[in-house]
Amino acid sequence: HPARDVHPPKPGDRLPKALPVEQVTALLEAVPVDTPAGLRDRALLEFLYGTGARISEVVGLDVDDVVGLAQTGDDGGQPVVRLFGKGSKERVVPIGSYAAAALDAWLVRGRPTIMTGVTRSTPALFVNARGGRLSRQSAWAVLKRAAERAGLEADVSPHTLRHCFATHLLAGGADVRVVQELLGHASVTTTQVYTLVTVDSLREVYSAAHPRAR
Repeated sequence: HPARDVHPPKPGDRLPKALPVEQVTALLEAVPVDTPAGLRDRALLEFLYGTGARISEVVGLDVDDVVGLAQTGDDGGQPVVRLFGKGSKERVVPIGSYAAAALDAWLVRGRPTIMTGVTRSTPALFVNARGGRLSRQSAWAVLKRAAERAGLEADVSPHTLRHCFATHLLAGGADVRVVQELLGHASVTTTQVYTLVTVDSLREVYSAAHPRAR
């Protein structure tokens, strides 16, 4: 049949949606930190954006997976976290100052308060109100509440912060290979989709600013 070897065009890569830095800042700062749960929620969101970790990686973390925070007595260098990605592949990711400060506040003032009176202890970094490990569903709900408080109209998920992490790094001049390592991608091809987002934003700036762009 003459149409046997005719194939439809391959759909293009679906570009991940990333929020502008201003909207991410508004999202993070929308979380009140006057309760233990608030301290946890701020630390959770700062951590997601500050490390680019998958939500499954974050809820599976234990306190001992974070090294170098002031509250551990080891603040000689930049804090890092051991993340365990797909196939249990381990990678080490630096933790920025904002995420580190939020984690410190959670581990010093928030987590101990929640764990007071809990008969069964857990090594989990992020715990729920009953002292158990925070679930993915609960972490998702934390993000949804923060997005509503910040008045964001975009559909925001935990993976959105991972997209923002990668896109903002590349827009700031980070090497795609470094971003690949931080994200835990097995192939740089997976990471390169974020460079398309950066190029798209560069086109917009160029078109708006250059006198002979149009």
